[in-house]
Amino acid sequence: MKKLTLILFSVYIMLAVFCGCGNNTPDGTPSLVDFFAYEGVDGISDIQEVTLPKEFSSGCKSYKFTYSSDGCAVKGYISIPLSCSDTNPLQCVLYNRGGNSNMGLLTDLDTARICSATDRVVIASQYRGTDSGSGKDEFGGSDLNDVIKLIDLCENTFSFTQMEDFCVAGISRGGMMTYMTARCDNRIKRIIAVSAVSDLFSSWDERDDMQKLLRESIGGSPDLLPKEYENRSAIRWADEITVPTLIIHSKGDELVSFSQSEAMNAKLSSNGTDCTFITYDDDTHGFHEEDMNVINRWLSN
Repeated sequence: MKKLTLILFSVYIMLAVFCGCGNNTPDGTPSLVDFFAYEGVDGISDIQEVTLPKEFSSGCKSYKFTYSSDGCAVKGYISIPLSCSDTNPLQCVLYNRGGNSNMGLLTDLDTARICSATDRVVIASQYRGTDSGSGKDEFGGSDLNDVIKLIDLCENTFSFTQMEDFCVAGISRGGMMTYMTARCDNRIKRIIAVSAVSDLFSSWDERDDMQKLLRESIGGSPDLLPKEYENRSAIRWADEITVPTLIIHSKGDELVSFSQSEAMNAKLSSNGTDCTFITYDDDTHGFHEEDMNVINRWLSN
């Protein structure tokens, strides 16, 4: 009987060790997320931890990784708050970068900056065909699936993320991608559009330097492919954006006209969508220093 009790006690100890050590540190606090454990899971590979400056490393860890989308190898980033764990999964922000192809690539600090400000897991894609990834960046074509795949990973693969209040944010072309994502994916609960393209027809007319890029990425002009441009122009289907929306845009922006966001805000508001419109009198294209505080307050409401 004594021997049986000893055996059972030993089994109990082994189970406690194997089941518990992944969730808690010796003092009982949640352990950090081991993102390297996802190497080889659901098409994730080549995970590399990013070295962050102290202002960010004191609050989060960041990783660059490769993931599979429609058979393409796509590069991505993820930043995870140190307070996050399997027993304390956190809400997410999916961030869509601006630019095209290898212009405007994510840096090692982009997701960490948002993560530190919001205390949410932040994940982002470089989009296919860039940063040594395979495939072709179609400026809002099939590369939209690269964004959707990250949402799938957050919902179905990562044990440290939760889908409550899932937010998608984007700058410039990334704002366009954000509107498109909200249109087709009901897992999105709110969106942030900064200096966002909402009317690609207007962008074509306003910037001659964009026309060559758009022809190459999309396959032709608005006259030749009106449906493709309409699919990328949220102003044409603003009634399909029903989630709370934060729009930020500078009045003097020369890369994406302020009038695009002004018209988008008017459309959303007239449709009854909860829309907050933050404007600046300067010519900044992208984030202002104070925007992180604005975003954090908005996410907290």
